[in-house]
Amino acid sequence: MRENVPAAAKNSGFRPDIQGLRALAVSLVVTYHLWPEQLTGGYVGVDVFFVISGFLITSHLIRKPPLTGREMAQFYGRRIRRLLPASFAVLAATAVATRLVAAPTQWEGIAKEIIASALYVQNWVLASSSVDYMAEGIDPTPTQHFWSLAVEEQFYLVWPLVIMAAFWVAAKRRLRAGVLVRYAIAAVVVVSLGVSVLATTAEPGGAYFITPTRMWELAIGGLVGSVAPLAATRLNAQTNAVLAWAGILAIVLASVTYTNATPFPGSAALVPVLGTALVILAGTSSSFSPTLFFRWTPVQWLGGISYSVYLWHWPLIILVPYVSGGELGWLDKAVIIVVTLVLAALSKTFIEDKFRFTKSAQGLMPTFRFAAAGMIMMTVLGAAQLAEVNYRSHQAEQRLLAVETSGDPCLGAAAIAKGFDVCEPDPTAALVPEPELAKDDRSDAYADGCWSNAPFTERPICTYGSGEKKVALVGNSHAGHWLPTLQKLAERNDWTISTFLVSRCNPTDAPLELDTQEKTDNCLAYGDWVMEQTKGDKFDLVITSERQSVPVQGETWETTEAPAVAGYKSYLSRWAEADTNVVVIKDPLFPGGSIPDCLAENPGNPGACAGTPEDWYWMDPLEEAANELSLPNIKTVNMDQYFCEDGVCHAAIGSVVTFFDGSHITATYAKTLAPYLDQALQKLLRD
Repeated sequence: MRENVPAAAKNSGFRPDIQGLRALAVSLVVTYHLWPEQLTGGYVGVDVFFVISGFLITSHLIRKPPLTGREMAQFYGRRIRRLLPASFAVLAATAVATRLVAAPTQWEGIAKEIIASALYVQNWVLASSSVDYMAEGIDPTPTQHFWSLAVEEQFYLVWPLVIMAAFWVAAKRRLRAGVLVRYAIAAVVVVSLGVSVLATTAEPGGAYFITPTRMWELAIGGLVGSVAPLAATRLNAQTNAVLAWAGILAIVLASVTYTNATPFPGSAALVPVLGTALVILAGTSSSFSPTLFFRWTPVQWLGGISYSVYLWHWPLIILVPYVSGGELGWLDKAVIIVVTLVLAALSKTFIEDKFRFTKSAQGLMPTFRFAAAGMIMMTVLGAAQLAEVNYRSHQAEQRLLAVETSGDPCLGAAAIAKGFDVCEPDPTAALVPEPELAKDDRSDAYADGCWSNAPFTERPICTYGSGEKKVALVGNSHAGHWLPTLQKLAERNDWTISTFLVSRCNPTDAPLELDTQEKTDNCLAYGDWVMEQTKGDKFDLVITSERQSVPVQGETWETTEAPAVAGYKSYLSRWAEADTNVVVIKDPLFPGGSIPDCLAENPGNPGACAGTPEDWYWMDPLEEAANELSLPNIKTVNMDQYFCEDGVCHAAIGSVVTFFDGSHITATYAKTLAPYLDQALQKLLRD
């Protein structure tokens, strides 16, 4: 009976079972990115990669611990030659492709992330904005997947020091080095896993990306590497086969049962991580082992190019729609898979292997010079793109200022108010703001820090104007986009506006389905605080508007409308009972997809970005609640007529871009709405 011998007990570093695990991991990731609704947990492939990397690196460090500065430099040099050449090639190709095919509205974000990816800090950049691949209203960039490479590189910077310190302490105190190394690794696992569980509960968006919440996954691989020699002498082939089957089952189970709603990494990551650890520990043990499938030549080939497959597939997924002109179909996805495999095979042969095995590239100084030069070049490429974006933005700002002061009688909302027979649309006219500038055409509430953000414990109030009449603006970001309109009204109506604005929370009496119970409770508390600040005669008028951005707790989008209406009816009734004058501005119909991106992709054809009232989002439980209450001091205003007419909802009206993303009104268009909102408010207040 043949016994399994794990890699750490051998001199040879090649493991066909690990190559197969790489193939499985990259297959999960690519499938998830192409068909997220079919393989909902395929993102665990990244966790499989983490464990593999931790195992291989730790096994090497235990066999040949870097005990001198030169040995440490040699270790880092090998990592550079293994990882950086292909990543730099993909980043350079992505920078060029972005400039050629992506909409100008995307250039700035992609340029910034190319720089972050080249410097291997992409994970922290994404964590700072709590972005994920499916984040609502945020377009993923073609280098977003570099976050996992950043985690690994940061691990590689620290991990040799941990192993070296363990060997040094063992030598000083005459302890068994192997035992001390295992204790050190176990300590990292415990601490990092604890941080991961706590952070995933407190701030899941950011926790997904940061190194402290992920290090335990690589350390688990390291722990396997440290115990593999012991396991080789104590586990027989049948036991290893059972371990391998259990490990494969755990990985597959996680990939098909986990979803984007699964709190991750946290304790949920234990399933794919421990599953991978079991497969590695088992090795290829007997005819009963599932890892024998991994020896199949196509699987070994895919495992060999898995790193380059991971690098290339995501930029293609993001950039191909700019060429194909729509969402990815089956043919597009098939082409992406084929092109990814071809590029990966070429990268493996002509980039990865050339740098790893060519003697002239293996000196320490050439290696570190290459790393520095590559990072500098990628940073310069990104900075050059940012410089062009800034130049174009400056020109666009000058044109916007000229248009706003031109006195054009058909500018913005005036065109639809007067009728398109009077203000005939000119699809070839320059848009204001230009699409690449429109994304930043937001109300002053953003620059002035007027938002209460999660966990909603800070409650800023911003004040605009100095008139005698006091007006409160209450709600989430869909109230905030009315601020430019109200600022215009404040000038003509002698108002002082105070804002009570919150992000991804609605002042309501219905608890919302936020990602932690703390945020749900704090959101309710924020609404109670707003009520105390605004009810009664504290303000002459309260203006409120909301977007139902998340369902009511315990509900789905299909079932949330009625409970949401009930929550708003309760909240509005509290204002009414305190004799507060309230106007609810109905949330205008909005498209959902990015209007600036669509306009940039269809220059001279804004009609391509138009929709119908049936296609655009319409649910507004706040307005429904106000209408159902039918109270004399709770009134509603509907401004939909200034966005849609004759069954068409417009992306640009009177040459002005209507939305700065998929749902928020541009500040420029909001200003042109001022006279029409003023008319509606004056009529309501007279009645």
